[in-house]
Amino acid sequence: MTSPLQLLVLAKEPRPGLVKTRLMPHLSAGPAGRVALAALRDTLNAVRAVPVSRPVLVLLGSPEALPCSGFGVVRQSRGDLGNRLAQAFQDAWDGCHLPMLLIGTDTPHVPPVFLASAAEQLLSGHDGVRGRARDGGWWALGLHRPVPGCVDQVSLSADSTGQDQRARLSQLGVQVSDLPMLRDVDQFPDIAVVTAQPAAGSAFARVARDLVSVAA
Repeated sequence: MTSPLQLLVLAKEPRPGLVKTRLMPHLSAGPAGRVALAALRDTLNAVRAVPVSRPVLVLLGSPEALPCSGFGVVRQSRGDLGNRLAQAFQDAWDGCHLPMLLIGTDTPHVPPVFLASAAEQLLSGHDGVRGRARDGGWWALGLHRPVPGCVDQVSLSADSTGQDQRARLSQLGVQVSDLPMLRDVDQFPDIAVVTAQPAAGSAFARVARDLVSVAA
């Protein structure tokens, strides 16, 4: 059964030198780009496993040669991350008045059941959902409708991002339900932890294991 939901994947085109830069100097630009492409591939596959009305890739860069079949592709807006997040929700709402769940590609090991649970919570009356990341950020944010100023006063890419985001939404009257916590793949040591998890048969795990063994 298809859920009346928009599932948004915020991503960058995996161009070497522009993505996964925090994996360097352990990995050079080319291998880091391969990690990013594998992470994108697995994230899109996780979304494909959850039947929703509108899966959307919100992309910074070109979709040419990317594995995005079955997804609507829209361009990210200009500006800093906060502006791009807020605009992604607004653009999605303008295109289709359905609840929205937004994730990135830093959690390629996300189980589809987590996404399905987030959809169920959004559709059962919760104002919003948030999945906190172990580094203090968040891996998922869901809203019934755009909330003006939802990322204002939130320090993004910081240890307190997840907590600040929840507090900001609460301040705006949005009651948020928490999703299970996941580990972001941001730093080189994160790769070994994530590839040891049950979803280790993924494209990300295969690529990452090969590259880590070379870098070791």
